[in-house]
Amino acid sequence: METESEPYVRLATLRQLHTVMADMNTARSLADTLQTVADGVVTGLGYELACVNLVQPDGDLVVAALAGNSAAEALITGRVGSRASWERRLTMGEAWGDLRFIPHTEGWVLDEDDVPQWYTDGPAPRFEDEWHPADRLFAPMYTPGVPGGSCGELIGVLSVDRPRNGRHPGAWGREALQMYAFQGAIAISNARLRANMQRALVRLEREQQALRASEESFRQAFEYAPSGMAIAEMGGDQHGRILRTNDALCRLLGRPASSMRRYSFSDLVHPEDIGTLLRTSAEGGRAELRLCRRDGTYLWVSLRNSVVADAADGPRFLLTHVEDIEDRKRRELQLAHRASHDSLTGLPNSAELRSRLGARLCARPAAIEPGVVDTIDAAYGHGPADHAGVGVYDANGHGFDYRPGPEAFDAYDHHVHTVAPEGERDDGTKGLAVLFCDLDGFKSINDRFGHNAGDSVLIEVARRLGGAVRDGDTVARLGGDEFVVLADGLGRADAQDLAVRLRNEIIQPIRVDGRAMRVGASFGIGWAHCGMTADEVLQSADERMYIEKRSRPKAHRRAG
Repeated sequence: METESEPYVRLATLRQLHTVMADMNTARSLADTLQTVADGVVTGLGYELACVNLVQPDGDLVVAALAGNSAAEALITGRVGSRASWERRLTMGEAWGDLRFIPHTEGWVLDEDDVPQWYTDGPAPRFEDEWHPADRLFAPMYTPGVPGGSCGELIGVLSVDRPRNGRHPGAWGREALQMYAFQGAIAISNARLRANMQRALVRLEREQQALRASEESFRQAFEYAPSGMAIAEMGGDQHGRILRTNDALCRLLGRPASSMRRYSFSDLVHPEDIGTLLRTSAEGGRAELRLCRRDGTYLWVSLRNSVVADAADGPRFLLTHVEDIEDRKRRELQLAHRASHDSLTGLPNSAELRSRLGARLCARPAAIEPGVVDTIDAAYGHGPADHAGVGVYDANGHGFDYRPGPEAFDAYDHHVHTVAPEGERDDGTKGLAVLFCDLDGFKSINDRFGHNAGDSVLIEVARRLGGAVRDGDTVARLGGDEFVVLADGLGRADAQDLAVRLRNEIIQPIRVDGRAMRVGASFGIGWAHCGMTADEVLQSADERMYIEKRSRPKAHRRAG
């Protein structure tokens, strides 16, 4: 940049700038780029000292590279100056385009701030444009792409010192430094971008490796899990369709993996358990139900669901864990059966009988609040003559019997009321018949042949009773030699015919240990209707049985 041959120097400077800029853009790392920018000021622009101050994420500037003086490099490289101090510098002194020159006559106020600096004192300038050791020249570097640079984001400041010719840079020198700072900003931005890309690629590769390891771990855990597992679609038209199963589930259901992909769990579940499956929450839901094996049999399993989503919030899948609970369910059913059935005959026991009978009955209101009578009369057309049967009070507190029709009680609930035939003649009403059976002559069998023979007789009587009734009817052992039959939908004549058939079955000879034994049976027929308790119904049938037993001659009470 010699003033006496500026055209020549301008061409030489361009060649030097081309060389240093090529070096800047071919540096392998951000650190190399920063150092190359500092070196280029010394080798290409004719300054003895250059420093690159880089803006950090917190806004302060750090001395990232220094060229031209090893002592200064060791002293201030890595030190930090506050953003406020740098903003002060970039608003002081003289503006040379985008450059900022602070002469020694003003810069003394900066000597004690926190910006790292290297300077020496010296004599006063001998002529007007002579460079003083305390003069300061800064070239701000802004993000590229903004014309003029001043509107861009500050990414660093290039500070230079001691021009080799000892003079302040002229117009060409200033323009060259400004151009160099602009190109340095581009090089630094590109180096940062490359560094970020490299870090991102390294991080992505690590994430990919971790993902592959995770997928392999999941695959092994899925494939070799001791209990059944399946992955199904979640949402869309194919919601619930099985996509993948492990070997344990295929063995559990006796189905190959290829065929499992044609089904959803709703296709495999027992029809009675569909509601349970539908009520199971997709996210963290649990259910116990039966799944169909290939041979058509059903297996009790426990299902647990969880949702699996990919990292990009893409399609979600349902991971279902299937555990075989057949043995536990069998034990539970056995325990429940033992609790509700007679251990000798296998028939429902007294508690189960009362439960089934009570489920059919509801407690009708025995008294109605004052004023309700008029409401029921208005709704169902009853008059004073209809008030018979249930003790109630009218709005004035007068007491009388009131018996509204069965439809009046339907106003209280949706229960289908159990009714009974009225009178001793068959009036066509069908009701729930309760046949109380007591064996005649059973005690003598126990006394003569022992309790084992008596147990065998009870087992055979239970078998015959069960074989003589319809599907849906209940035969229960109440205790000892007492049995009860619940038969719904019978009239009086039907119930009497059923009692005759059952007695004829019972009196047939029973062979026990080679002996033919005979017992008789006495039946009492009671009728269940709403408003009664289960015990009241059984007591009514029991009383009728004793009436029937006493009405027959003692010699005819048992068949032998």
